Amino acid sequence: MSKPFADLQMLDEVAGMDPDFRLWREGYGVIRHLPDTQQQVLVLAEQLVAEGLQPDTSSVYRTLAALDRITSAGLWLVVHMTYALRVHADGTPLQSSDFKMNPEGHTGGALNMVPGYAAYMALNALTGDTRSWLMGQGHCVAAIDALNALLGNLNPEQSARYGGTGGLDHLVTDFYSYRQRADGRTEAPLGSHVNPYTAGGIMEGGYLGFAELQYVHMPLPGETLVAFLSDGAAEEQRGSDWAPRWWRAEDCGLPLPVMIANGRRIEQRTELGTRQGLDGFITHLNRCGFDPIRFDGRDPAAFVCTLFIMERRLKTASREHRQGLRHYPLPIPYGIAETVKGYGFHGAGSNAAHNLPLPGNPRSDARARDLFNHHAGILHVPEASLQDAIAQLSNHQRQQRPPEKDHPLAARNPDAPAIPQLPARTDICSPMLAVDDFFQALVASNPGLRPRVGNPDELTSNRLSGVLHALRHRVDDPESDAESVHGNIITALNEEAVVSACLANKGGLNLVASYEAFCVKMLGAIRQELIFARHQKELDRPARWLGFPVIATSHSWENGKNEQSHQDTTFCEALLGEMSDMVRVLFPADYNSTQALLPEIYTSRGKLACMVVPKRDRPCVFTANEARSLAATGAQVVDEDLSQGTPLMLVANGAYQLSELIHACERLRDTNTPFRLLYVQEPGRFRQPRDRFEATCTLPELDRERLIPGHYRHRVVLTHMRPEVFRGHASSLCGDPRHSRVLGYINHGGTLNEAGMLFANQCTWAHALYQGAQLLGHPPDTFLTDEEIAAVEGHGAPDILLA
Repeated sequence: MSKPFADLQMLDEVAGMDPDFRLWREGYGVIRHLPDTQQQVLVLAEQLVAEGLQPDTSSVYRTLAALDRITSAGLWLVVHMTYALRVHADGTPLQSSDFKMNPEGHTGGALNMVPGYAAYMALNALTGDTRSWLMGQGHCVAAIDALNALLGNLNPEQSARYGGTGGLDHLVTDFYSYRQRADGRTEAPLGSHVNPYTAGGIMEGGYLGFAELQYVHMPLPGETLVAFLSDGAAEEQRGSDWAPRWWRAEDCGLPLPVMIANGRRIEQRTELGTRQGLDGFITHLNRCGFDPIRFDGRDPAAFVCTLFIMERRLKTASREHRQGLRHYPLPIPYGIAETVKGYGFHGAGSNAAHNLPLPGNPRSDARARDLFNHHAGILHVPEASLQDAIAQLSNHQRQQRPPEKDHPLAARNPDAPAIPQLPARTDICSPMLAVDDFFQALVASNPGLRPRVGNPDELTSNRLSGVLHALRHRVDDPESDAESVHGNIITALNEEAVVSACLANKGGLNLVASYEAFCVKMLGAIRQELIFARHQKELDRPARWLGFPVIATSHSWENGKNEQSHQDTTFCEALLGEMSDMVRVLFPADYNSTQALLPEIYTSRGKLACMVVPKRDRPCVFTANEARSLAATGAQVVDEDLSQGTPLMLVANGAYQLSELIHACERLRDTNTPFRLLYVQEPGRFRQPRDRFEATCTLPELDRERLIPGHYRHRVVLTHMRPEVFRGHASSLCGDPRHSRVLGYINHGGTLNEAGMLFANQCTWAHALYQGAQLLGHPPDTFLTDEEIAAVEGHGAPDILLA
């Protein structure tokens, strides 16, 4: 369906013959239909009838007329959510006491979203297909909640509160009410952004730009996703323009991206808010392989027509590809909804439209109150007309399709994967080979689960050569056997883009691996995912997507060959601060301990794992049974000599740290000093739980006491991360600060080898023994030679510690 040029005479003739078209053509409230859109609607109606999706064209026009009224009612309700404590369904003006003391809301963006989301609902009703939806600008949630409440598309919590008599009063009162329950959670099943209360919501959208990176990877074959995107995010997030590089009809559903081009950020215009900027963006989209379509973003019917066109164009391109007439990348249609910020209410197009468009608070400002009542009055839909419109769009039962709250992406629940059984190893090898072996076998064992690997740069360097050979980089023009048009590895020097490819693949199997220092760039996307999944869990509707690891390899201690920018332990530290029941932070030390963790990670649901894994060869310290025990408890006694009384407690966290303390144990044994060496693979198991969910993931007190008895007062800890972070999260392991020392990364580094990194950060075996001697009240020469003491104290040769 190509865009027609309006024939005004013909439009008048149709209106004269068809009262349903004439009624729709008149618009409603602030909604007006440009001649081009009217022409498109005629073509749309004829095509829907030709495809057997509608009985006649008049049915289409009646649905679109209902859409106008639903849209106007949605705009009306959104402005009430910002300003009012109650609604007057009969449209009578609100009085001073009807308004909030402190109005709040992202009003302008929500108003711009109303036509789009209402059109999405109408398109589903017209075609009998419940598509999925996604909104990148999560602060516009008032549009979604308002329309969901009007149409009865509500999750149980909102249905109980907003679905019956007085429900809309509750909705507007709850919006930004800030009321809390006794446990600190919000009282209202409502939020400032998309959340699990939001019917059909799958992403908070608090971090602008991540929806743009994820939408193309979300739908599976046979599914369609309407993705509402932000023009501000298009300026912010590089990578969203790569969608045609990644999309393949063979393993992806249909993505329909629509940018709401309202031209404003919070306090100034976006670049796309200028004619030159928008024209330049369209040129850019064409160069990237998109098929941009500009349309009237103020008109819900224009959204319907454009989405229908986009879907048909992409289906046609896919069919032509199957016939050999096209090659990848195929042009992905990209809708640009041109509008002004806050269209439909006072202040549209101004900076004030972003938040509070009125010049004052209607509760205390008579002029603002008059402006509210005047503009809300234009938007009001009489109750009888509104109910007729709701009935027109609520045809799910008749069409036997799921409601939008249960769209395919919202109901994602893949089958449990078959887990391969792999042999343990006893040789010196890279722990990353365990990941390489396991993921290849996992993908081979589960052909029904779409694999995705997120890779910023070097899979071979990170010892994932087998994964690369089996799955290959996805490219448009392969240059080697490591590349394929249908590869499953998403490779780009953009950490946000590659982790988003896996976060989006909730119907499949995922693996992300990157240099530890650069994983930090992934934190925003990961944290948004963790928060949303945690909130789902708190509502007793836990996410059902399969867990996967984000692997920080080429990590700080073995990346000394590069400068200190490559030596950063922030990633694991930041994720250790998140809730342990949502993300496990793991430090496997060898091949077997790495392998033992992976089955539980990939069979978990709605949960991620951060694995800090060495890529260089390491000795296999743990047997297969020990590795399984370590995976189950999070810690394991590696060595001990308790023959002489209360031991010095040594705690290692990290592969290189374990090797250093194993060396230290040799000196302690030589000097007849009792000791116990404990390896801590999962520090979060030893934290004080912050709520009942996290309590299920922490180690029982009896098990903690078995591993590290309370009377073992003198403790030296060697950790992969910064010592202050480890002590803060695992204080039960560290014990009394007066009798313990924690050594770790202290922000020292440079172009060094592993031994140099350990020495620069005072984390060698000798530094551990020096601190242990102090705790025991012994002179340092109890364990160390004079030359070793001089090196530890900073006035001797570091090389002596390599002996």
